[in-house]
Amino acid sequence: MDYEAVISSFNDALSSGKTIVLGFKGKVVYSGRAESVLQDGDRLAIIKSDRTLLIHQPSGSNPVNYMKEGSEHHLKKDEHNLVLSSRNLPLKEFMDIYIKAVYFLHAAPLLDSQKLQLAGTERDMALMLMQNPGLIEQGFTPLSNEEHTKYGFIDVFGYDRSQNLVVVECKRQQADLSAVTQLRRYVEKIKKMKGLARVRGVLAAPKISPNALAMLTDWGFEFRAVSPPNYFERHSQGQKSLEDF
Repeated sequence: MDYEAVISSFNDALSSGKTIVLGFKGKVVYSGRAESVLQDGDRLAIIKSDRTLLIHQPSGSNPVNYMKEGSEHHLKKDEHNLVLSSRNLPLKEFMDIYIKAVYFLHAAPLLDSQKLQLAGTERDMALMLMQNPGLIEQGFTPLSNEEHTKYGFIDVFGYDRSQNLVVVECKRQQADLSAVTQLRRYVEKIKKMKGLARVRGVLAAPKISPNALAMLTDWGFEFRAVSPPNYFERHSQGQKSLEDF
């Protein structure tokens, strides 16, 4: 391994603000949020343009360790290995990577000014129900969404055709027992605030667990099968089911 060429390429990329991806075999020693040692193994190091450092093992989506943005990095050769030293003095964090073998080193200037766009959230569900009240039932008239209570925000608030007050709680995934108890808290709070003997509670979600449905029914509430709007997703278009295989 040509240590000098690796050091030169690394330092050139670092000084020019490029994103660096380094595949290596080595040991990782860290001190800061805790004390840790990761003995020799194959690793992937990523240094971003803001000087964030991520250490990944060959499997898994989360880094096994990291240094936050603004850290200082220096690659040098000691008596036996390459050593990548990272420091973040304001945070009192330190990492030393003792590299026994370099598998690859890639660097490139990466530019990205876009912000992540979220869709299909519970807020999106609430807005969809405001615009399509028939998804709850015919005659439902929504008045507002994100109505504030002591216990949080009610997703959708309105009246049915008989002028009964209706509280709708949205869940973007399967509703469980906690969703039912949350709905009950909102209903009881509205009954107390407005001095009403009856307030209907409706839980809107793609599906509901059997235990949650039993509890919902016991408390006199109702379930509506409603899926969040999939503005970006394509998983429901032409997706194979188990029977197709």
